[in-house]
Amino acid sequence: MAASSSPPPPAPPLTPTPSLSRSTREPPTPCRSARPGSAAPRPVSSCPKGGNASAPARSMARFGLPALLCLLAALSAALLAAELKSKSCSEVRRLYVSKGFNKNDAPLHEINGDHLKICPQGYTCCSQEMEEKYSLQSKDDFKNVVNEQCNHLQAVFASRYKKFDEFFKELLENAEKSLNDMFVKTYGRLYMQNSELFKDLFVELKRYYVVGNVNLEEMLNDFWVRLLERMFRLVNSQYHFTDEYLECVSKYTEQLKPFGDVPRKLKLQVTRAFVAARTFAQGLAVARDVVSKVSVVNPTAQCTQALLKMSYCSHCRGLVTVKPCYNYCSNIMRGCLANQGDLEFEWNNFIDAMLMVAERLEGPFNIESVMDPIDVKISDAIMNMQENSVQVSQKVFQGCGQPKPLPAGRISRSISESTFSARFRPYHPEERPTTAAGTSLDRLVTDVKEKLKQAKKFWSSLPSNVCNDERMAAGNGNEEDCWNGKGRSRYLFAVTGNGLANQGNNPEVQVDTSKPDILILRQIMALRVMTSKMKNAYNGNDVDFFDISDESSGEGSGSGCEYQQCPSEFEYNATDHAGKSAHDKADSAGARPGVQPYLLAVFCIVFLVVQREWR
Repeated sequence: MAASSSPPPPAPPLTPTPSLSRSTREPPTPCRSARPGSAAPRPVSSCPKGGNASAPARSMARFGLPALLCLLAALSAALLAAELKSKSCSEVRRLYVSKGFNKNDAPLHEINGDHLKICPQGYTCCSQEMEEKYSLQSKDDFKNVVNEQCNHLQAVFASRYKKFDEFFKELLENAEKSLNDMFVKTYGRLYMQNSELFKDLFVELKRYYVVGNVNLEEMLNDFWVRLLERMFRLVNSQYHFTDEYLECVSKYTEQLKPFGDVPRKLKLQVTRAFVAARTFAQGLAVARDVVSKVSVVNPTAQCTQALLKMSYCSHCRGLVTVKPCYNYCSNIMRGCLANQGDLEFEWNNFIDAMLMVAERLEGPFNIESVMDPIDVKISDAIMNMQENSVQVSQKVFQGCGQPKPLPAGRISRSISESTFSARFRPYHPEERPTTAAGTSLDRLVTDVKEKLKQAKKFWSSLPSNVCNDERMAAGNGNEEDCWNGKGRSRYLFAVTGNGLANQGNNPEVQVDTSKPDILILRQIMALRVMTSKMKNAYNGNDVDFFDISDESSGEGSGSGCEYQQCPSEFEYNATDHAGKSAHDKADSAGARPGVQPYLLAVFCIVFLVVQREWR
């Protein structure tokens, strides 16, 4: 019992077996990546290499530093895209609504701009409806600014024409009234019995000024013939004269010169003064009408696209305070106003001719200096006839025969009644009636000459004057911080010349140089004809006037195509231009900022997949 209960002898110590690996001798080490709470850690054989390292370290060990940099670039690009996508359009929306447009057209944040047809695509603050309405708005803005420029010039010519017209008409009224009043006082009943002769003279002078279809020389010759007949009867009241006899008397007018040299001088002065005055007034009217018709512009589809791009595409990019570059605006205006530029040559010739005629109005044939004393000159002629009546009558009797004396009882007037015994007394200067607006011809001409000089080169300066408007472009000195049609940067292209022929290389507006505007051609012809007539008037030649009132005053210029045949506003065809590539490459890099982050991310993902498969 005691033996059986004693403890067994201790077992012999185990000796390690040399063939066993270290892995069988060491207990398994759990992977750090085993999830807490799991039944048991995975065996070492199931852990990846470097199982004790962190995940980024394992990724770096597997793919290397280039993969990490690519991944970071993709993440940065995604963040940039998210930032661009969330950019606010509140200021663009506010300005859009302020123009009277529907706020529902404008997005609150930038959207993808693939729908834009004219403005740069990419992320944008403009919907398709906004681009369309901005196109119409830019067209209206352009028409309004051109109208303002032209309307000022038109108003100058219209107001000066009105003043000249009033002045000339009132000058004639005053001259007639002065003659009538003083002849009544001087000659009494004799004048009143023959007053229709003088009334007819002023009727014809007014008709010439207003209508123009009067031959002044013939009209004045007829006046002196009729006056001679009346005077010859008065100074020879004891004789009976038949119409045939008086016709014979009129044939001796030129030879006998019964009125002295007054008819010749007065005819020369009146003819030149009236031709110059009427031509000058008509020139002002033609200038007014030409400017009025040319100021109504209808931009072409290509011009409208360029105007939209210049004026409002910057809004779509959020650059609401950045104005178009001055030279950029200049190229667009020279393209859109190419036909108006062709007026320049004839317009300058026309202005020069107007200034020449103005010299006539200031010289010896000044209509004011001719008409004011016309009563004195006619009275002098009458006195010459009275003083030379005996010699004139004798020569007429010799040439035409001795007239038959009237019976003693039929002598209608006495010698005293038929003799002009009083010499005409003219008004003193302070008694002369004032003319229109209390002014004088000299003051009117001086004023108009100054305006004419300012109007010279108007059409070649029009594009620059439009761009000088702060609503249209940045200042000429601000060349860096301005909109160049694609971004906020300097405009690199040179400014093209004026006129249709110079627009073939315009980098901003496609212009068909083979189709001049019909309305512009009509105005060029009107200026050319009027210039020719003013040169004739300057030389003292009577002129016939043309009427251009039948031309459609509502017809706009600048279109060069029928309305039904004009292409759609949003048909845009890019034109290649020499020297444009450098500018386009620089701008195209920022043309679609929203697309680049996605392209970069896709490239990085493809790179990672290929690298993993290769390994």
